[in-house]
Amino acid sequence: MHPTSLTTLADVVGGRLADVLDPEAQVTQPAVFDSREVVPGSLFLALRGDNADGHAYAEAAVNKGAVAALVARPVGVPAIVVDDVLTAVGRLGRFLLHDALGSTNVVAITGSAGKTSTKDLIAQVLPGNVVATPQSFNNEIGLPLTITMADESTDYLVLEMGARHIGDIRDLTRIAEPDISVITNVGTAHVGEFGGRENIALAKGEIVEALQPGGLAVLNADDDYVREMGHRTRSRIVTYGLDEQAAIRAVDITIDGHGCPSYTLTTPEGSARVRLQFVGEVQVHNSLAAAAVAREAGLDVEQIAAGLSEALPRSRWRMETTTRADGVTIVNDAYNANPHSMRHSLNALASMTRGHDQRSVAVLGRMNELGQDERTAHEEIGRYAAELGLDQIILVGGEEAGWMQQGASSTGATAVHLPDQDAALHLLRTTLQPGDVVLIKASRGVQLQQLAQALLQLNPSSGDA
Repeated sequence: MHPTSLTTLADVVGGRLADVLDPEAQVTQPAVFDSREVVPGSLFLALRGDNADGHAYAEAAVNKGAVAALVARPVGVPAIVVDDVLTAVGRLGRFLLHDALGSTNVVAITGSAGKTSTKDLIAQVLPGNVVATPQSFNNEIGLPLTITMADESTDYLVLEMGARHIGDIRDLTRIAEPDISVITNVGTAHVGEFGGRENIALAKGEIVEALQPGGLAVLNADDDYVREMGHRTRSRIVTYGLDEQAAIRAVDITIDGHGCPSYTLTTPEGSARVRLQFVGEVQVHNSLAAAAVAREAGLDVEQIAAGLSEALPRSRWRMETTTRADGVTIVNDAYNANPHSMRHSLNALASMTRGHDQRSVAVLGRMNELGQDERTAHEEIGRYAAELGLDQIILVGGEEAGWMQQGASSTGATAVHLPDQDAALHLLRTTLQPGDVVLIKASRGVQLQQLAQALLQLNPSSGDA
């Protein structure tokens, strides 16, 4: 973080100092809202959550080295007192980016699926000093926190922007105005809250409306909703995808036995071969978006292809692939799920086993926030999994898992519906064979990553699997 005095910070966020001995003490490290992550020089954010109030941890944070806490009431330790901590955090982010980090380029990314993988690819292929959103810190808390991780040496700030309502992304772009805006797709994530894909598109498109005329909109040419967003910006536009009219294209796509795609990257300046280390054909589109951003940064096609080929997955529980000692491969994609991402993950599972002497096992849980379409969506995913010809389909949980089973059964396929993770773990322990590939996917609230972790902890030699 750009070194900033408490006096300046109080002025920026509209607060007052309390219990401060040295008003000119400098905050030099990123802001944190978890007192366990404090390092000397931090600013601690006393946020109120559903289960805890950060004000109770302010003293512990200062004792660990936080210069002060940002609070809504005095807490007996050095603090900046504001009316609303969350609003103040947004003001802090905007100040740092626009007043202290003036030369930093902002790359903003949104979409119904693929945001985090695209962010990870962009962060690794860009030249210079890059700071990117950790994990999926893509809301009104995580975005300004990410900004505090940057300093004067930061060339690019790569920010993931999420939304649950129309206007959310507009608010985020007011904190961090983008120089480059990337939209991956418009799917059905949070469709229950938005009320339809048209409203999702309306919300996602706010990220290109925030661009100035000299900015760049990076749009997925294969998504009709995204392609139409070109009419909503005054900026330059570059398209990517498989469409022949896309400026940044992938041709001659192949998928290896590990599920990793290779393709020829084609740009107006030339072509080069890419071999991704990310699992799933959907990563082709994510990497093309990254290629478009890298091209804007001045890299040539060979440099871009090399950077994409060297990039590694950085975010947990997104097609996180691990092979056990007995040869069973666990694909943990349990971070989140919607119908769009479910299909992509199931396609990846099928490609990993197709043509090989390996069995494909899909373990699926419910998809959240689908509104009135939830039953139909779950039935369609069950049917889709069955039509891929997977060897085993295990559906975990309550009513939604039952709907997926009904969808699978409608095709004549057999799918197993189990009530909970314990039952699924028991079944998998007794049925998995060396070489099997197991996909585990559900919405975050299901916590199905725990099942993936339990499977990896099994000791094949003891007969657990």
